[in-house]
Amino acid sequence: MTVLVTFWLIVLARITDVTLDTIRTVAIIQGRRVFAAVLGSFEAVVYICAVAKVLLNMNHPVYALAYGLGFASGTFLGITIEQRLAFGRQLVSLVTRKGVELAKVLRAAGYRLAEVRGHGGDGDLTILYVETQRRQARKLIREAVAVDGNCFCIVNDVRAAGFTKRPNAPASPQFPAGHTAGL
Repeated sequence: MTVLVTFWLIVLARITDVTLDTIRTVAIIQGRRVFAAVLGSFEAVVYICAVAKVLLNMNHPVYALAYGLGFASGTFLGITIEQRLAFGRQLVSLVTRKGVELAKVLRAAGYRLAEVRGHGGDGDLTILYVETQRRQARKLIREAVAVDGNCFCIVNDVRAAGFTKRPNAPASPQFPAGHTAGL
């Protein structure tokens, strides 16, 4: 009975620490340092407890199986939770032949966007760049496809946007003195 209880405790510990690790990794990529550090401290404590239990009880190889099962389950759960939380912003690029119509609909829905006119191999087109909350990107794409079923969508994660002030920066034709594109 003790082996069975320990097996499930190891599975739960690994699910917990790998889930936290997955969310922490995304937080690191997005530049959320404090959030990532807090998650990392909890993750480390749980991980040490799980590893110690397995290594100190090598006479029960079933604990290694529990470790692996918890790792796989934690990876799946971590990705699922992270997708539901959907932290961050995304830049949705919409390539369309109905640029004027689509831009009008998206602006009316409250989206800020930039339009770029272009010419493809088979005619004129418009690229609309729309920055939005990550959790709103799917809704935006649904709205775009409702206007233009042939719209081509590209989604990129955005870490920083806008302009940042830099003291004593020389003026350039693209930016006024003291400003540079922020990345």
